[in-house]
Amino acid sequence: MNLSKFERYPLTFGPTPIEYLPRMTEGLGGKVKIFAKREDCNSGLAMGGNKLRKLEYIVPDAIASGADTLVSIGGVQSNHTRLVAATAAKIGMKCRLVQESWVPHDDAVYDRVGNILMTRLMGADSRIVDDGFDIGIRSSWEDAIQSVRDEGGKPYGIPAGASVHKYGGLGYVGFADEVRAQEKDLGITFDFIIVCVVTGSTQGGMIVGFADDNRARRVIGIDASGTPRQTRDQVRLIVDQTANLVELGRDVLDDEIHINPDYAYPAYGVPSAETNEAIRFAAKTEAMITDPVYEGKSMQGMVDLVHKGFFPDGSKLLYVHLGGAPALNGYSYTYRNG
Repeated sequence: MNLSKFERYPLTFGPTPIEYLPRMTEGLGGKVKIFAKREDCNSGLAMGGNKLRKLEYIVPDAIASGADTLVSIGGVQSNHTRLVAATAAKIGMKCRLVQESWVPHDDAVYDRVGNILMTRLMGADSRIVDDGFDIGIRSSWEDAIQSVRDEGGKPYGIPAGASVHKYGGLGYVGFADEVRAQEKDLGITFDFIIVCVVTGSTQGGMIVGFADDNRARRVIGIDASGTPRQTRDQVRLIVDQTANLVELGRDVLDDEIHINPDYAYPAYGVPSAETNEAIRFAAKTEAMITDPVYEGKSMQGMVDLVHKGFFPDGSKLLYVHLGGAPALNGYSYTYRNG
């Protein structure tokens, strides 16, 4: 594989830490060892998160295009749009954002706190529209791109999650290389990598990256979209495009794309009682803060799969914490008593 031919604009501190989680390990029975890869601590830009690893490979293309405005899309409490706004501020561009009503959630402060508050604080032009959830290319985003042109600006479009961008998967190909180097330093090899999947390029990039040492099947994607067929199709597309870009040298097989659809209920962005239980478990055992949209559901999935004996005894699990804790603020009534 060849990542070095792609220009990268540094937005992160460098390799993210891997920590052993002893109290979580003990709380889940001690038969498997739980580690976390802290992508939530990856940058000083607006509380960081996985999207910055993707944007590092997209920014050089945006600058080269002569653009003056980054244009992207997400839900009201989108981590992605927060980090596009942060990136625009960092590189000195303007930012136009479409914030769609992806989540059927009525907390009184939902559209005024957390991700969207930070997004506005960083100077982004953030426009809420009523459209519902969809991981694909959206007309509201295309309209926003055109509106920048109509005003005399030069837009650069970044799709939801940076996922179906041509370079959207590269950052998490690099993630696999980073994990391999850390495994060497730690003297261990992770048997499974657990990660949340919605728009697809985080898991998609990992699949390509770990396919290089035939561990793609060990990347367990926990779906939080509630649209698993569409998500799987999008991951497949991203995997194929990314594998071609980095010259993987072989096809990624369908059974190397592992997506578990069992934990996305009742809907995208709506936590179940089990999601809330998992969020509280992670917080009370390791002070690791997860959110009700993404990481709470991947945590729920990992916890349940451990309880069900999915992972063989003695397995070492790497839970990839992608960030997203600011969204908790939008669910303040749910967690008002902890």
